[in-house]
Amino acid sequence: MGAFSIWHWVIVLAVVLVLFGGKGKISALMGDFGKGLKSFKKGMKDEDGDDAKASEDAPKLTENNSEAVNQTASEEKKSD
Repeated sequence: MGAFSIWHWVIVLAVVLVLFGGKGKISALMGDFGKGLKSFKKGMKDEDGDDAKASEDAPKLTENNSEAVNQTASEEKKSD
């Protein structure tokens, strides 16, 4: 029961060839799906990096949020 028969492997091979092999529409569709998945993963990875950078650039808050805003405003006035 644990081992697969030769017919199982023939069917699996046929399905793989239909989906990924040849020059048909299905193989092109599966190739595009793979490219899209890769692009999605890359975008998610880039987005995680942007979030980490944004949190480092965020102003540090004190006990009162208005104090952080006032500090930022006073720093901007000094630079002008």
